[in-house]
Amino acid sequence: MRADLSGVDPLAYNLATRTNVADALARSARQFPTRAAVVERDEVITYAELDATVDALATALVARGAVGGTPVAMLMTTSWKFLAVYFACARAGAVAVPVNVTLAPSDIEWILADAQVRHLVVDDALAPLLASLPARQRALAVIATGDAPGATLTWAQATAPAPQPVEVLVEDRAAVQCLYTSGTTSRPKGVLTSHLSVVVAALTNALALGHAWGPEPSVLVNALPLFHTTALNTLCLPVLVTGGTVILVAPFDAARVLDEVEARRATHVMLLPLMWQAIVAELDRQPRDVRSVRRAVYAMAPMGTALLDAVDERFANAAVILGSGQTEVVPATVLQWPEHRWSAPTSWGPPVPTVTTTCLDGAGRPTSGEGEIAYRGPHVCLGYWNNPGANADAFAGGWFHSGDVGHLDDAQVVWFTDRLKDIIKTGGENVSSVDVERVVSSLPGVRESSIVGVPDDYWGEMVCAVVVPDGSVDPAELGAAVMAGARAELAGFQVPKRVVVVDSLPKTATGKTRKHELRALLRPPTPGASPGAPE
Repeated sequence: MRADLSGVDPLAYNLATRTNVADALARSARQFPTRAAVVERDEVITYAELDATVDALATALVARGAVGGTPVAMLMTTSWKFLAVYFACARAGAVAVPVNVTLAPSDIEWILADAQVRHLVVDDALAPLLASLPARQRALAVIATGDAPGATLTWAQATAPAPQPVEVLVEDRAAVQCLYTSGTTSRPKGVLTSHLSVVVAALTNALALGHAWGPEPSVLVNALPLFHTTALNTLCLPVLVTGGTVILVAPFDAARVLDEVEARRATHVMLLPLMWQAIVAELDRQPRDVRSVRRAVYAMAPMGTALLDAVDERFANAAVILGSGQTEVVPATVLQWPEHRWSAPTSWGPPVPTVTTTCLDGAGRPTSGEGEIAYRGPHVCLGYWNNPGANADAFAGGWFHSGDVGHLDDAQVVWFTDRLKDIIKTGGENVSSVDVERVVSSLPGVRESSIVGVPDDYWGEMVCAVVVPDGSVDPAELGAAVMAGARAELAGFQVPKRVVVVDSLPKTATGKTRKHELRALLRPPTPGASPGAPE
C-alpha cells in the first residue's frame, strides 16, 4: 500500500514528514527559546539565538548554491560557531565536512581535494592555514568568522537576519556530514552519514546517557574537538536535541573543566583516560564541588583499575562508564550500563537499542565465539565517499564490518579483544594489545603505554611495550620493573619481550595512539642482545 501523493507539493510533503538534524534543533528552540544552548567562556548563546544564526547562515549557503548535497568544508576550532555552521549545512541541504585542523597542511589539502569542496567556512585563527593552501583551494567561496584574506563573505554578512525561514527539500537519507577517519595506517576515508542516522543516534544517546526533555535539562562539559564524531554526534547533539546546555572548554584544561562543572552544576562529563588522570590530580590539588555530575564517561582507550577507582571516589554521585563506537556507525554503538563498572568493567557493555551487534567468523557468518564485530541498524553510515572498494568490503554479507575483534556473552555484553590490525601473532599465539596495555598501564611508574608487535625471526612478531614514565620510578629501572610486573599478571606469551621508555606517545587529535608510527620507530633488537632486554 502507498499513499497517492500526486496532488501534494514535494517540498510541502518533505517538510511535514522528514527527519532533519536542523529541525531537531529548531524544536528545542521553540520549546526553550531563552534557555542556554551553548556556553563558551563568558558567552552564553540561547536556543533562540543559535537557531536564528543557523537560519541566517543557511540562507547565505542556499544563496551561494550550497544545496542538494554540496560539500561545505569547515576549518574551525571548537566553538559555538562551529555548531551553528554544522546545523546551517543541515538546514540548507548541504553536507558538512569538518576538517581535523591539527593535520598537516598537505593532509588538509588532500581532504579538500578528495571531497571536491567549493565552499569553506574558516575561523579567523586558521586564516594562515587557508593562506598556505594551493591557489585552487584558496579560490573557494569562503565565509570567515574573522578577517581571513580572500574571504567572500564575513561572519557579520553571513549571519544578517534572514527575511524568512529556510525551507528546502532534504531527504531523510541524504548525507548531512562527511567525517574523515583519522587515517592512522593509510589515507583517511570520508564517512558519509545521513540525517536519519545522526538524529536516531542522538536520541538513542540521550536515552542511554540520561538526557531528559523538560524542566531539568542536562548540562554537558565538552573538552573534545568538535570535528570528531565523539564530541559532535555522541556528546553535543544529544544534549542540544533534548534542550540541554553544552559547555565548551577548548583546549582541554583540567582546572577550567572543574571550574565549569562546579559553577554550572554540570551533569555529564566525558573525557579521555589521560584527561581523567589530570582531573583527579587537579581535584587533589584544589577540591571542587562535583556532586552534580551523574555520568562520568570515558572512551578511546581502557582505564586502569586505580584510575577508575579514583574517579569513582571523587565523583561519588556519578556512574563511571565506558562508551565505544566508530565514525562509520554513529557512536555510541555499545555502552556500559552503570552496573557493568563492577560486574564487567573491562567489557564494552551491551549494544544500544537501535544497533544490532554480532560477531562474524572468517567466512562472514555470525558466530557465538570470537570474531569480527559487525553492526546493523540506522546508525550505520551511507558509505565511504569516493571509495567503492572500501564500501564493498565494509558491507559484505549485509553487515557493517568494524575491523574490531571480540565476542558477545550470554547477556549480549560485548567484549573487545583488539583491532584486527593490532592483534599480535607471536610464537603461534594471538595476543590482544589491549589486554597487555591494561596491565602495563596500571603498573607503578607507568603513566601510559602502548603495545605493538614488530617482526621477529624467532617469534614471528615480538610483543613490545612502549611506556611513558610518571616519574615515580627511575627511568633506567622502569623497563625491568614493567617486565617483572607483567610476568606476575600475564601469561608468558603475553609478556612484552622489549620495553621502550619514551617521553610521549604519538597521538591523533582525539587521543588514539598512532601505532603505525611506533612500529616504524621500533628497530629490531641489536644482534647478540639477549631476548627480552628492556631498553
